[in-house]
Amino acid sequence: MLRFKSLGSGSSGNATVIQAREGQGPLTHLLVDCGLGIRQLGTRLGQAGLLPDQLDAIFITHEHADHIGCARQLALRERIPVWMSHGTWLALGEPDFDGLLHLAADGVAIELGSLRLRPFTVPHDAREPLQLACTDGATRLGVLTDLGHASAHVMQELAGCDTLLLECNHDPDLLAVSSYPPFLKRRIAGDWGHLANAAAAEIAAALRAHGLKQVVAAHLSEQNNRPDLAQAAMASALGCGPGDVPVADGPSGCGWITA
Repeated sequence: MLRFKSLGSGSSGNATVIQAREGQGPLTHLLVDCGLGIRQLGTRLGQAGLLPDQLDAIFITHEHADHIGCARQLALRERIPVWMSHGTWLALGEPDFDGLLHLAADGVAIELGSLRLRPFTVPHDAREPLQLACTDGATRLGVLTDLGHASAHVMQELAGCDTLLLECNHDPDLLAVSSYPPFLKRRIAGDWGHLANAAAAEIAAALRAHGLKQVVAAHLSEQNNRPDLAQAAMASALGCGPGDVPVADGPSGCGWITA
């Protein structure tokens, strides 16, 4: 059994809980990113039916504030192991995690209870960003947010995923007329920024040929995108209806979804 729930997705803070169980064994809980305040994170975990001390590990994808959030505070308080790349740790200023820190690297598998994680590098304007493919041995889930384009390496790592939590950050037309300054528009739309709906749809369509069945649209810009635009793009790529595409938003994330 493998399922997940976004607790929040967007510039206001990112966090996703992945839950797995092999057979009748104990549940494994992984928190991917921790970009919320510690009280807000506790509230949203509670809404998901979880307590912070039920988390088995935290995986940080990169050092940007909307992803790192309260990770160190939570880890030290609850004694939760934390995984991140060496580059992310350096970019954060080499914080002391009191023995809880584990360094993750591209292509090096991580065994965590009923979960097997495979981190992989992505093109994004961070020190050493990593995204994830996760499996319980039966089902494969991909987490892909915060990248400017899908490299051949990214596509290779995600081939065979059943479900994908996929960034649909912006609509180019909405971005062009937004109030964002020119430098920020260039950064978002660049090869090391964030995915437009059409680029995300191309990823989904290509992975559909390798077994992808379900996409959750994530990391939508509040100013430069709309849920209906992201859903339409994903529906076209997957051959389903827009209503069949869940959206993870900033204020509430999304409900529990079985991968």
